[in-house]
Amino acid sequence: IVKIAFKSDESQEEAEVARPLVSETEGSSPEVAEPSVCMGLMETGDPNTELGHSERQTWSRQMDFIMSCVGFAVGLGNVWRFPYLCYKNGGGVFLIPYVLMVFVGGVPVFFLEIALGQFMKQGGVATWNIAPLFKGLGLASMVIVFFCNTYYIMVLAWALYFLAHSFTSPLPWATCGHEWNTVNCTTNFSRVCLNQSLSPSPPNVSSLNTSASCLEHTGLRSSVMEFWERKVLRLSGGLDEVGDISGYMVLCLLATWVIVYFCIWKGVKSAGKVVYFTAVFPYLVLVVLFVHGVSLPGALNGITYYLKPNWSKLSEAQVWIDAATQIFFSYAIGLGALTALGSYNRFNNNCYQDAFILALINSGTSFFAGFVVFSVLGFMAAEQGVDISNVAESGPGLAFIAYPKAVSLMPLAPLWAVLFFLMLLVLGLDSQFVGVEGFITGIMDMLPPKSFLCSLRREVVVAICCFTCFTIDLSMVTQGGMYVFQLFDYYSASGITLLWQAFWECVVVAWVYGADRFMDNVACMIGYRPLPYMKWCWSYVTPVVCMGVFFFHVVNYKRLVYNAVYVYPWWGEVLGWFLALSSMLCIPLTVLYKLLHCKGSLMERWQHLTTPIWGRHHLEFLPPENEARLLPKAEDNKNTLLYESVI
Repeated sequence: IVKIAFKSDESQEEAEVARPLVSETEGSSPEVAEPSVCMGLMETGDPNTELGHSERQTWSRQMDFIMSCVGFAVGLGNVWRFPYLCYKNGGGVFLIPYVLMVFVGGVPVFFLEIALGQFMKQGGVATWNIAPLFKGLGLASMVIVFFCNTYYIMVLAWALYFLAHSFTSPLPWATCGHEWNTVNCTTNFSRVCLNQSLSPSPPNVSSLNTSASCLEHTGLRSSVMEFWERKVLRLSGGLDEVGDISGYMVLCLLATWVIVYFCIWKGVKSAGKVVYFTAVFPYLVLVVLFVHGVSLPGALNGITYYLKPNWSKLSEAQVWIDAATQIFFSYAIGLGALTALGSYNRFNNNCYQDAFILALINSGTSFFAGFVVFSVLGFMAAEQGVDISNVAESGPGLAFIAYPKAVSLMPLAPLWAVLFFLMLLVLGLDSQFVGVEGFITGIMDMLPPKSFLCSLRREVVVAICCFTCFTIDLSMVTQGGMYVFQLFDYYSASGITLLWQAFWECVVVAWVYGADRFMDNVACMIGYRPLPYMKWCWSYVTPVVCMGVFFFHVVNYKRLVYNAVYVYPWWGEVLGWFLALSSMLCIPLTVLYKLLHCKGSLMERWQHLTTPIWGRHHLEFLPPENEARLLPKAEDNKNTLLYESVI
């Protein structure tokens, strides 16, 4: 029996559950019994540690959690970035560094974030009560996921816009003569393609060198390019030319935010139902597109080009850097949403097994998407009579230029256009609303119990968050909006910020809290210890990989350029670095602030600030020798109620 003391003059939610009521020398033996894996929570704890409270929603079914993680981690990058990276970095040879990075970087950090959320039963900042000195990690992830929620939805708004224009025949981007076309418009795409490969793109979601592989030739421009730049984006001359707001794009943006809001406004109970559709539907469409793609002439050449091995690439550092960066992007590491999703699990859920299942689904989707994409690109190259390297694109260049161009050459073009853009929309929607859910979870867990915002209904908090992001997004539906979008994409959620975040997550858990200690905590949840390789990765391998790739990006930093032509002004780059540093500096500044505002010697401050703050659910796993710590003194206030729970 564990006896828990609550002051009767406080509400049950606000009671301090685990502040010790007797000292270690009063009523407790100095001898420590032989510990089990579930008796390590308080063995190195501070006598003044208190437990937080935790009454939390859980998933209706465990499959809700699996599908939510699939929906969040499997996103547009799996479809529009991995296939191009595989082709660019040696075809099938790229799978060697990719799979290696999955096991030394992707799976360990993926598992760490899910297990940490499940163990602490908190999301965002509160997750790092496991080492309160480093709560800046939670703040950093909140900042990153807020930026992602803000700009990522623009891709969905563009997809919705293309989808709305896909119900006409012929497709509007397949012909010239529209109001947005110029006299240089042409539908003979092969005339505007030069025999050169696409230049390497930055390792972010939207490299946006959207016409680098099909540059303007003799002044002619493809009808697809003009539809994208003159109709959808209404692109201005630069970041300083804001221009007016597009009414149609505002409607598309508003529609996507409304969909996101009603998917998550009730919490995981509602979101868990939606993800069954949003996670499964894109796979069904991918299969349909694959079956159709392989039946097209030239498809086999495209698939061969995709997998053609080039063994000399293995010796190039850029190949390994691309593999590592792609892993951290596609596994959504460092955004805090995975800890939020894990916090809604049952405490004894087998998150270790889930991590490997989700990794297989994620990487398998990326690999399969390559067959879908390159079968269509092979067809387009055959139709235009050009080499596949001239039509291979990544990022929005694939989604909104190359693929629409290919679709316009197919029989029943509107049907395939509708399926493709509907897949893009749904594929991005589940990533979006799970990201917003992760941000909302962090906000709600961070609010003081008696604060005004905490007293608001969850629906109101979600509405405030969505409206705030929508307001910022209005800057991206102007004529200069694409330049703003690329700033957010290149800096706020870049490889540098995510690698920095993943590095500190591993260091804090492995070296501050203790890798063996956390392995014991995982054993408490799942009933057995994970393979030792997890501990080795957290302690040594993954931090080294993260820092190595991080410094590679810093040393090889290049100024931001749009469309291989427009170079951002200095003040634009300053704004971009502000977006990047706003999350990265959260970690050191929070550590410095906490150390300066704590009393005692430096060692006493460190010991106090690295002592975990446990939740109520952790009481079941306290070792017997610490039971006396929870009992009231005989002379304590008589207004004390004793609650007993049978373990």
